[in-house]
Amino acid sequence: MDPNQISVFSLMKARMQMLGERQKVIAQNVANVSTPGYVPGDINQDAFAATLQRMAGRGGGAAAAGRTAMVATQAGHMQPAGGSSAPGVSIVKSPDSETTLDGNAVVVEEQMIKIAETRMDFETMVGLYQKSLGLLRLASRAPGR
Repeated sequence: MDPNQISVFSLMKARMQMLGERQKVIAQNVANVSTPGYVPGDINQDAFAATLQRMAGRGGGAAAAGRTAMVATQAGHMQPAGGSSAPGVSIVKSPDSETTLDGNAVVVEEQMIKIAETRMDFETMVGLYQKSLGLLRLASRAPGR
């Protein structure tokens, strides 16, 4: 049995993919810390949460299912518009607390905090995924083993 066919595993996988996309966006923000006029981005957490609700079977019918983003499922497939491989992930402009005279709105300290939060969330998801797989293995063992 493929664990990704179990809804809990597919939800955890989607969350880890979103966190990976967030890490890419934050890295791009840090790389552009000296670019005049650059406004940092971040993942739209509300849109992703709504997608997870739809994936879990809560929060919409046919209309909600129609809003789920396309995903490239094989290496030869073209990437969907926006380039994100995680379902329901959209990038929004998210200026930090300060803007420099040249219009750059990246604050390195705030981006570092976001990196740490993302890393902790990802490590939590990996731990939950591993524990869930362990429980699945335990449940599938023959009695007495």
